[in-house]
Amino acid sequence: MTSTLTLQALRRLRTTPGGQLDCRISFSDGPGTSRPVAYVEREVLPDGISAYLAARKSGARSFVLWADEHRQARVATLVTVSTGSGRAQFKVLGPHGEPLGMFTRDKAFSQGLRTRWTVSRAGSPDAVGYKGRLFWWCVWWLCSPLLPLILVAALFGGGGDFPRGPRRIKWRSGGQVPLEFKSSGDTVRLYAPELDWRLGAALVALIPSFDSWIGDPWDSRKD
Repeated sequence: MTSTLTLQALRRLRTTPGGQLDCRISFSDGPGTSRPVAYVEREVLPDGISAYLAARKSGARSFVLWADEHRQARVATLVTVSTGSGRAQFKVLGPHGEPLGMFTRDKAFSQGLRTRWTVSRAGSPDAVGYKGRLFWWCVWWLCSPLLPLILVAALFGGGGDFPRGPRRIKWRSGGQVPLEFKSSGDTVRLYAPELDWRLGAALVALIPSFDSWIGDPWDSRKD
């Protein structure tokens, strides 16, 4: 059975006691079963938001998944292990600090033509996925000379949807496809039943935080 985790930005919808939560993650394992399972909040460095924003430029990220909007219990925490040379590594921890898995992001042209995402879990082979299909990247770059005109049309057209490069990621491990990121609606689909949904929840929050300058990363606000 396929499970789906969907990220929804909350910045324009609500401010909760104790500060503003950034996103909500909903879980679904069938029609009509969607329910909120986590609320996402940046874990700001002791030096404040400006220090977090400075660190994120190098690829660092840090956030908490809360079980409810009142922050009564942690579901998971994502912390940066290392950044540099086009690679960033992140560790996902459970509510008691137990390791759930690790994500590695290799920027485009550092290990290949496309951005590579690797999901690692103890006792399981790594799952490797690449951002976008090569065919659609070719189409994107062929159309790139028209991008300024497309941006102006999107801006004055009032739709609010700016064009972005291909974002779909399909992971493969041992000839199987255990999970997939769908850019439409920012969702992660878990196809392997043994995958911890908390790992998928951390992933669906992490990937959109790397949206390009055309996008609007949820963790980049300055307040």
